[in-house]
Amino acid sequence: MKKDVLLITPPFTQLNTPYPATIYLKGFLNTKQISSFQMDLGIEVIAALFSKESLSELFNFALDNNCITSENSQRIYALKNDYLTTINAVISFLQGKNQTLARQICTDNFLPEASRFVQLDDMEWAFGSMGIQDKAKHLATLYLEDLSDFIKDCVDENFGFSRYAERLGKSANSFDELSANLQGELTYIDKITLSILDEKLKQVQPKLICFSVPFPGNLYSAFRCAQFIKKNYPKTKVAMGGGFPNTELRSVSDIRVFNFFDFISLDDGELPIELLWIYTLNPSKENKAFKRTFLSEENKVIYNNTSTKTDYKQSDLGTPDYTDLLLDKYISVIEIANPMHSLWSDGRWNKLTMAHGCYWGKCTFCDISLDYIKIYEPITAKLLVDRMEVIIANTGETGFHFVDEAAPPALMRALALEVLKRNLTVTWWANIRFEKSFTKDLCTLLKASGLIAVSGGLEVASDRLLKLIDKGVTVAQVAQVNLNFTEAGVMVHAYLMYGFPTQTIQETVDSLEMVRQLFEMEIINSGFWHQFALTTHSPIGLDPEKYGVLPDYKKITFANNDIDFKDKTGINHTKFSYGLKKSIFNFMHGIGFDIDLQDWFDFNIPKTTIHPNYIANCLTSEESLFIKPSAKIVWLGGKPLVSYTSKTKRGKTREIIQLAFHSKNDLFETSLEKEKGNWLLDNLEKLHVQKGNSFTFIDLKDDFEKHFNDFELFWYSKPIKSLKKQGLITL
Repeated sequence: MKKDVLLITPPFTQLNTPYPATIYLKGFLNTKQISSFQMDLGIEVIAALFSKESLSELFNFALDNNCITSENSQRIYALKNDYLTTINAVISFLQGKNQTLARQICTDNFLPEASRFVQLDDMEWAFGSMGIQDKAKHLATLYLEDLSDFIKDCVDENFGFSRYAERLGKSANSFDELSANLQGELTYIDKITLSILDEKLKQVQPKLICFSVPFPGNLYSAFRCAQFIKKNYPKTKVAMGGGFPNTELRSVSDIRVFNFFDFISLDDGELPIELLWIYTLNPSKENKAFKRTFLSEENKVIYNNTSTKTDYKQSDLGTPDYTDLLLDKYISVIEIANPMHSLWSDGRWNKLTMAHGCYWGKCTFCDISLDYIKIYEPITAKLLVDRMEVIIANTGETGFHFVDEAAPPALMRALALEVLKRNLTVTWWANIRFEKSFTKDLCTLLKASGLIAVSGGLEVASDRLLKLIDKGVTVAQVAQVNLNFTEAGVMVHAYLMYGFPTQTIQETVDSLEMVRQLFEMEIINSGFWHQFALTTHSPIGLDPEKYGVLPDYKKITFANNDIDFKDKTGINHTKFSYGLKKSIFNFMHGIGFDIDLQDWFDFNIPKTTIHPNYIANCLTSEESLFIKPSAKIVWLGGKPLVSYTSKTKRGKTREIIQLAFHSKNDLFETSLEKEKGNWLLDNLEKLHVQKGNSFTFIDLKDDFEKHFNDFELFWYSKPIKSLKKQGLITL
């Protein structure tokens, strides 16, 4: 099984689905006939760790080292036989292989319970809306989290299902602490990790190994693996790329880093990895022309960006390739009973992007100066759906999560039309901006194509701050868009921010009141508060004075992204964290709306200045009487049952056409004059989404007026208005 290149995602990233970086790179390498193998080392470690055999060894390790000291760890150890009896069956269930176990998990005496289960006293009410499979997943998740707590207490303090040893990667301006940890003894988790890695290296025998490091929590493991490779396979070249280097290592200067890695490449990885491969095969001076790559020369860190080749177009990168990944090993977990909130951890999603970069690219807190956001390049809907069909054939999974910074509304529309045209059954969700382009009709179309959820940044529910952020939206606009999605049957998640520069306490309280109203009106389903962080590459980081920020710069030799700072307001925003998160946890489960905002906090806050019906007053369901002539008209419904009759009034007989439209869950009937009805029937056939035709409003109007008068009167008539509710949409 020898391969030229080994692509690795180091522990730990996600439990339920592969992180997409290596998948994209493998797809690209396929186009260059460069053989490669990929592995998600994290899920392989998890699968090895959470087994009866490994868990037994782990319990013995903890006992032998006298680490079982806390009350919780003592309880777990006392129940070790129950854990050993159930662990294989629970993991199999979470892998989707043993669904009948759900009924046993939901009984009282199957799973051993430690401290994580205490919260069930407060959550039993949430289970009423959960099916038995989801309830069982939630209970099994608590069970695994108990075991995770035991591992952290007794075996490895850095362990976590994701973001392993994240503290060592966060704001690591100096390499000193990470270096010191790497000189220490291997941890229990390290030994499992390196054992699996070594076995794979012997099988694959790669000439070049590329680690994709998306987060700070992957950094320690990546370095530990690289250290092992350099010691045991010294002739093999080792490179690092991914989200963490792209944002944090753009000014790395510590030569010690290159005792572990030969190369660190930035931004789009396709061309850099191709050039590294060429050099690995033939390390000549002529081939030492790299793309955005750090390396060491004469004991100095050198940045080599001398290649004259341009980065590949998105259309030329090939189809993401899931081959080699152990897709049957991923586990679905549900940490919170909220169905929208659980999407990130529940289900095996194929990860894709619609475009490179962000089409908006203005938010002042975002790293918009970096190429991965700054350079915007969409791909066509046809090519995107072509790739989706290939991935479905390769993985057997029809679920897709589009992980764009913000998916472009026009491309989402084109994607939906293409999916419906091909009559594909897919389930998908995406990150978006809550902009006015998401009309009621567009949301209806997206839902029809399989869209189940969207996530987007409301950030701060304050128009002043949204303008300062340059978000390009207002609270009222966000509310209307959320209503449009909700009425279409699409779940909505809102990213929320507190502590933005110059944000007042009053604005924080008012923002919470806005969010409370949004949840109470059920036009957002889940949300998450995070505190503003100042980053080097954002507009605020590049010009902090303009935004009232006092940065505390450190000497940088390693990671450089997050910047310590003081807000000129002097407000301690951190104190709001617990109350904001506690309130939204309750709102997500449909309770707490009548609680006074003060009760969420253990310190005094001012009364909100927001009217109690502010969000309700922002919403409108009025139909716009203006339609752009270029607007696309699409029919999503089926063929009606047709019958003819006649009506006589004042001696005049009119022929009537009666149309009966059967939807999936309803019957709609209407009648029109025969001639206009027949015209409508002919055009509904032409307008049907599966025909793939492109008829505009003006096209329809012109054709109508070849036969009849006053199209507007017809278009806004009662039968057509009713038909619009059945799937006659304007885009």
